[in-house]
Amino acid sequence: MESKKQARMEAGLVCDRYPKVSGIVIHMTYFHKAENPVLMERTVNIFPSSHAFFNMECMIKGCDNGGFDLTDIIARQIREHKTISRGRMACPGREGDISTDHASIAYQINIRYNKSSA
Repeated sequence: MESKKQARMEAGLVCDRYPKVSGIVIHMTYFHKAENPVLMERTVNIFPSSHAFFNMECMIKGCDNGGFDLTDIIARQIREHKTISRGRMACPGREGDISTDHASIAYQINIRYNKSSA
């Protein structure tokens, strides 16, 4: 938990790292291996004053070293000045002896830019 807090601090703020961005909204649908594969839906709002830390946790209890790091996707999207990106990602973590395909997400990332940068 302390290392995650440290990583969040080291990431800096969105307003400093991405000054052209006025907001980011990440919509995620979490999936897991079960009869009903949809575990949950989640929306994360990121403001200019938020930390530029885009590593979302795996929602599977007991998952070690997992999660969904959207940092590179968001950085590329901003670099290319795109407003929407969609995709899927598998959790690289492990849940005991269960394989790494125990969880995944479908995501949509919406980025709003400052009017002066349009």
